[in-house]
Amino acid sequence: MAQILVIEDEYAISQVLNVYLKKVGYDVTQCFSGGEALDKFIETQPDLVLLDIMLPEKNGWIILKEIREFSACPIIMLTALGEVNYRLEGFDQGADDYIAKPFIVDEVVARVKAVLRRAEGSTDSSSLKRYGSLEIDRKAHRVFLGGKEILLTPRDLSVFLFLADHPNQTFTRDQLIDHVWGWEYDGSDRAVDLAVKRLRKALMDWDEAEGEIKTLRGLGYQLSVQKK
Repeated sequence: MAQILVIEDEYAISQVLNVYLKKVGYDVTQCFSGGEALDKFIETQPDLVLLDIMLPEKNGWIILKEIREFSACPIIMLTALGEVNYRLEGFDQGADDYIAKPFIVDEVVARVKAVLRRAEGSTDSSSLKRYGSLEIDRKAHRVFLGGKEILLTPRDLSVFLFLADHPNQTFTRDQLIDHVWGWEYDGSDRAVDLAVKRLRKALMDWDEAEGEIKTLRGLGYQLSVQKK
């Protein structure tokens, strides 16, 4: 069963999450300080992190950035800062989901399950795809550019693999949300734009003659590639 790291300084909230997550079968490690968070992450190698923003010693934004420098582990942000701009900031920095306090614990558990499902990816065993220097291993859920693996968050990887499964087809934001984020998502569709922005940055060295993520104004996004 998946290992969950809960980084939350409010003991009562951490304990409630601990009890509910263990009840459905997850292994849980608790961390109560931002200063200890990165060491605890490296020590436990979790499958998912529930990360509070307002932490002592080091806030959640810093921890998120530090983890994203070397890991694509799914991260769900927990915070009392529920305004849309904070949600977008979280997605822009690589968070996979965002839950504002106060929350219903059953919803948190449902979000954890949903994010872990996305991280596991599809069981489709389609063959390796190559577009010039870009190589997509759909079965292993890995992407390589020039032989070097591109590190993507589970959410961004899901967006890219979906587009790669439908090359040269255009999808609106709403369609991408339905296929990638799922029915439980209730945030802004700008999360799609932010994911595409991060993907383009990750693929900035990909030769445009081989392919690119295009924006079709008024229509949506597509992975435009040369036919094999």
